Amino acid sequence: MTAYDVLVIGAGPVGENVADRVVRGGLTAAIVERELVGGECSYWACMPTKALLRSGAVLRAARQVPGAREAVTGEIDVAAVLRRRDDFASHWNDEGQVSWLDSAGVPLFRGHGRIGGDRVVEVTAADGTTTTLTARHAVVVATGSSALVPDIEGLRDAKPWTSRELVAAREIPARLAIIGGGVVATEMATAFSSLGTSVTMLARDGVLHLNEPFAGEQVTASLRDKGVSVRIGAEAGSVRRDDDGTVSIILTDGERIEADELLVAIGRTPNTEDVGLDNLGLKPGAWLAVDSTMRVLAEDGATLGDGWLYAAGDVNRRVLLTHQGKYQARAVGDVIVARAKDEPVDDAPWGRHATTADERAVPQVVFTEPEIASVGLSAAGAAAAGLRIRVVDYDLAATAGAALHTDGYQGHARMVVDEDRKVIIGCTFVGPDVAEMIHAATIAVAGEVPLDRLWHAVPAFPTVSEVWLRLLEAYGR
Repeated sequence: MTAYDVLVIGAGPVGENVADRVVRGGLTAAIVERELVGGECSYWACMPTKALLRSGAVLRAARQVPGAREAVTGEIDVAAVLRRRDDFASHWNDEGQVSWLDSAGVPLFRGHGRIGGDRVVEVTAADGTTTTLTARHAVVVATGSSALVPDIEGLRDAKPWTSRELVAAREIPARLAIIGGGVVATEMATAFSSLGTSVTMLARDGVLHLNEPFAGEQVTASLRDKGVSVRIGAEAGSVRRDDDGTVSIILTDGERIEADELLVAIGRTPNTEDVGLDNLGLKPGAWLAVDSTMRVLAEDGATLGDGWLYAAGDVNRRVLLTHQGKYQARAVGDVIVARAKDEPVDDAPWGRHATTADERAVPQVVFTEPEIASVGLSAAGAAAAGLRIRVVDYDLAATAGAALHTDGYQGHARMVVDEDRKVIIGCTFVGPDVAEMIHAATIAVAGEVPLDRLWHAVPAFPTVSEVWLRLLEAYGR
């Protein structure tokens, strides 16, 4: 069988969810994957990176509470950490994910998928054979993104690590240099410093500069307390790897940094270089522009063809986060089914087929020490959008729950309020274990809960969530 209602290129979490929604809606779908079913998140990003971080976080937490502190007599077991990481990466074996596709009724075509024309996908297998698939209704590009390696003199020849090589490392380097100051850079600096690596981070644009300023400041201070050399403003001018394996990074001011391995973590690039965009009049290697229902747009901004091509996840550059990609996937699968059955399309803001949260209510957690959990707009982002806002700050450590949680708890909370509508449009929490607090904020932002009603959402005592009461009190309730 080579004809299906929907073809999905890319079997990561986004592609899997698109295919699942399509099949649940009564259509047929097939999926194409050239690597491992489950994608970046399962094997090289979300799951194994958090496994690398978790052991160190638990150890630090125990050492901050009397009674538990005295019970901790050893140091971190690096080999055990790596074994646990391997388990969460399924040992880079996708049998379990393939079984799930089988159970969901989604055929898998292994190989490189390339769009050959309208509703046509050509799959080239490892042995060179080609299968031509056709779609009755839609083709969805869900090929994700890869680490961006900048054009720094000598960098590629020095064979730097990207997040993939770092996460799958069999041994922990004694010295690790990192180019970048964003999420991957800070999380991996946290993880590898806890495993005993001497880490130098070259953060040209600052640390977590897209977050609220206090978040980056607290993470920078924490990294430095752990022995990480955080070089804000430092920029690599050239890189070389010596015969003994040592990597030398020459900064633009002439200073030399030496390390055993170098991680490049400055951003992502779309996996669209060879998916057949040239056959559609689009630029290979480009991010795919989409409309509100994820239909791909031509370069002039009009819907491509008759609207048969969609793009979900990282490739459309709306939000490069797994959970938002899966959110897009659910909307894409449902809208394809609706259009195939001539059912109404609900693409109004917050409608079933819209991805409004991509613009207004994106939650994100940075699993550093301390954790950063945010949703919606930052104060700067809201001001730049021209909104009339009020910013409310509160010291998380001043809550009874924080004092019980950890001796010497340090943290901060910020609430950004749209003064015209009296609703929260952004929240940021910084502190130990604040990741588990962000969904309450996400509900408040996505639901546009009026502050007058939010006052009746009483936080349990004694929990760190008591900060909600304190923020409302500070606002003036």
